[in-house]
Amino acid sequence: MKLGRVTGRVVSTVKVESFEGLKLLLVQPLDEKLETVGDPIVAVDTIGAGEGELIYYETSKEASRVIETHMNPCDAAIMGIVDDIFIEDKK
Repeated sequence: MKLGRVTGRVVSTVKVESFEGLKLLLVQPLDEKLETVGDPIVAVDTIGAGEGELIYYETSKEASRVIETHMNPCDAAIMGIVDDIFIEDKK
């Protein structure tokens, strides 16, 4: 799983049937220090995340499993909202 921050919404008037009723959100990938990594992506939201929230998401075939249809074109899906992060100091 990967960390990201929701930065906006993607509005689509026409989309594939398996995406009907689902929100598409713009997500900025982050590293463990919450610094920006790479370009923003579009992710399917099935949990009700909102703009500005820290989330974890999955990509590839694992992402498509959050949608109940067997065959769907989902490349990224939000799996949860992060409440807190603790990174142990290795000194």
